[in-house]
Amino acid sequence: MTQKIKNIEKAAERIKKAVQNKERIILYGDSDLDGISSVVILEEAIKNLGGHIDCAFFPDRENDGYGINLKALDMLKNKAPALFITLDLGIGNLKEVDLANKMGFEVIIVDHHEPLDGVPKASIIVDMKQTDDSYPFKGLANVGVTFNLCMEMLGREISQNLKNSFLELTALGTIADMVPQIEQNQEIIEQGLRSLKNTFRPAIRAFLDILGDGKVFEESLPKIISALNSAESLNFENESYLLLTSSDNKQCKEIAETLLNKNQYKQQQVKNIIQEVERRISQKQDEQIIFEGDPSWKLTLAGPVASVICNKYEKPAFIFKKMDKESCGSVRNPKGTNSVDAMKTCADFLITYGGHAQASGFRIKNEHLNKFKGCLNIFFKKK
Repeated sequence: MTQKIKNIEKAAERIKKAVQNKERIILYGDSDLDGISSVVILEEAIKNLGGHIDCAFFPDRENDGYGINLKALDMLKNKAPALFITLDLGIGNLKEVDLANKMGFEVIIVDHHEPLDGVPKASIIVDMKQTDDSYPFKGLANVGVTFNLCMEMLGREISQNLKNSFLELTALGTIADMVPQIEQNQEIIEQGLRSLKNTFRPAIRAFLDILGDGKVFEESLPKIISALNSAESLNFENESYLLLTSSDNKQCKEIAETLLNKNQYKQQQVKNIIQEVERRISQKQDEQIIFEGDPSWKLTLAGPVASVICNKYEKPAFIFKKMDKESCGSVRNPKGTNSVDAMKTCADFLITYGGHAQASGFRIKNEHLNKFKGCLNIFFKKK
């Protein structure tokens, strides 16, 4: 028997029971393509079983912070009791899950990030990075975990067309999340991209019509992924989610064009910030890390900037937006180093933090920025 991620059968059974009993189901996903594609395929699996979801919620990282947040719970409180499923977040939300439980929600966490100080008191947690999960491959993107969950829910009943449609989105989310393209990830990407040219999904067709699908693997694919990743969440709604779930060809083309234009503008902004970071760090060659922030930088651009800077200078890059009292940022660091372990040693200075070894994020009070930077320099110097 093939080994499965811990609790994946339990989660599949619980969701199927909720569909059968017509319980209210809320999906709460991260606002990047990994989180959005996770929400889309789980929603479609639920619909395939004859159920429907009450709502899909996506936090705006800049205004609401990462993960489950109090503003969202306040907006959703009238929907309790409900099955509250988190995707690509939740493993670090100990207090928020306690509050959700008190409000009458039953929480299922589907995540792939590293647990920090224990795990939340959720009804079921599916995350192969839990210490007692012996699933051999720890490198899945969240959409890969969700794909396994959907396969568990639908079993042999799933049609090849639906499976291909799931694989297409799972491949896009996996590539976007920059997880290692090995083992199951490699299989997902190969199968998903093979199916992509003949996709039935109006959203992807719209992109291929605009960009041309002749060179889907070389030219169009990175543009599609960047465009879907450039959507922003407003009032917990997300443009890429609206696009990927739409069956209206005209609407899909309009949203796809909007996202492609947004992405072009975003790439220019990323270039401008990179130039500014490089200007600043030319004076600081001896430091172990690159640690830069500014009030004018958008938080959604911090990740792409950190990626370029980290790759070019082969140093951990901490790039953040400085707000009135707090700063919020993204981290990228070279292979062989672990940014989550680094931030664990500096946790006293942080409000929240979390992610993967190579890609993570943090929130901090501005008064602690210098101490945090000093602590990180000490950690990486030892390494």
